[in-house]
Amino acid sequence: MKCRLIAAGTRLPDWVNSGFREYQKRLRTPLVLELHEISVATRSAGDSPLRAVQREGADMLAAIGRDDYVVALEITGESMSTERLSAWLAERLRDARPLALLIGGPDGLAPPCRHRADQTWSLSALTLPHALVRVIVAEQIYRAMSFLAGHPYHRA
Repeated sequence: MKCRLIAAGTRLPDWVNSGFREYQKRLRTPLVLELHEISVATRSAGDSPLRAVQREGADMLAAIGRDDYVVALEITGESMSTERLSAWLAERLRDARPLALLIGGPDGLAPPCRHRADQTWSLSALTLPHALVRVIVAEQIYRAMSFLAGHPYHRA
């Protein structure tokens, strides 16, 4: 199954890219993790952040496939334990629809992205930098898939 991380931000620190790639290469089958970067909309002084969020949201929606199961990463979303995430991924694998995970930029996700989402997922009640979320999501998916496979990586 293809799992695409559709994330705002194209010029991230090397440690973010390196961390994401480390978990990406560990994931092969049955889940393949891909990254689709969306440019963070630039704004001039005095511009409303809403306009930037709307531009980013339009690009994200354009990157989503018609049949994708879409998950918006939001602080107000459902939080999951590793075991619950593993069970949820097993359901997604059985469903066989491509998975699209949306990570907004510094000002969050556009309302149309949240509306298109089949589900929202919260990694934490903390506000996390959007760049760090990439690494956390990749690691947690790898951990959950390892748990499903009975691999010793996950030790609760």
